[in-house]
Amino acid sequence: METDNRTLPFGTLVTAMVTPFTEDGNVDFDATAYLANKLVEDGCDGLVVSGTTGETSTLEDSEKEDLFRVVAETVGGRAKVIAGTGTNHTSHSVEMARRAERAGADGQLVVTPYYNKPTQAGVLAHFDAVTAATDLPVMIYDIPGRAGIALSTSTLIRLGDNPKILALKDAKADFAGITRVLANTTLDVYAGDDGLTLPWMAAGAVGVVSVSAHIATARFRALVDAAAAGDFATARRIHFELDPLIRAVMTHIPGAVSAKQILALQKVIPSAVVRLPLVAPDAVEMEAVYTDLAEAGMDFSRAGA
Repeated sequence: METDNRTLPFGTLVTAMVTPFTEDGNVDFDATAYLANKLVEDGCDGLVVSGTTGETSTLEDSEKEDLFRVVAETVGGRAKVIAGTGTNHTSHSVEMARRAERAGADGQLVVTPYYNKPTQAGVLAHFDAVTAATDLPVMIYDIPGRAGIALSTSTLIRLGDNPKILALKDAKADFAGITRVLANTTLDVYAGDDGLTLPWMAAGAVGVVSVSAHIATARFRALVDAAAAGDFATARRIHFELDPLIRAVMTHIPGAVSAKQILALQKVIPSAVVRLPLVAPDAVEMEAVYTDLAEAGMDFSRAGA
């Protein structure tokens, strides 16, 4: 944990960015650049572009490439730009990896292939093909709740032998499994669940890939830095402070929807528009978000109701 947290290949506080849209549903590249710059100025040293929270499933390939380029041009050299390139189609993932490299990304986040439920051998072959396509380093994204399959611990350890696979975003909440990965690989592990940042870092993870960090970037920066320094009393205090905010963002409606709603209320982005099949929250859903935000000391949101 003594590594300088600004020198890791993917950073330590990584926000999985929303993709701002205009009122008519087009990508708002100006708002994207503004948001990326603000997140970095507030403490992020890595940004995921066109990940789950960025509504990657409803973005066209050309939109993704343009987003990679805009964010790289905006924050390149100040933070790592991590392109969400993974799909459930290997040759498509290879194409997106090449687009990301061309656009100036520093690395790529590659999710396990979803929906078609490949075997572990199929997943290994998929990652081999994607990593061979470019020189970009890879962060694996293990999220069985969305992908329909989990990477076994033995598969993760094998993937750790690939010289281009440098990191793992773990959204499986399997502490025993992640302990084995930390003990048996050199992968930089990131909590993929905002609320598990503290316990995962206590075991040796280097940081978090977060949605809630959109809303409280400086507090997440302080949490990650305290945990990295071994100051777990401070980290624990911040962890408790962040709990209601994380609940507001992550538990009532999809994170992309809630993050956009709150960012719009904060006037960080001009619109909370999402693309179908995501929809805007109803009044009951937003009231639950407001209640948790108020517990976190953020009553501003009620003014926007």
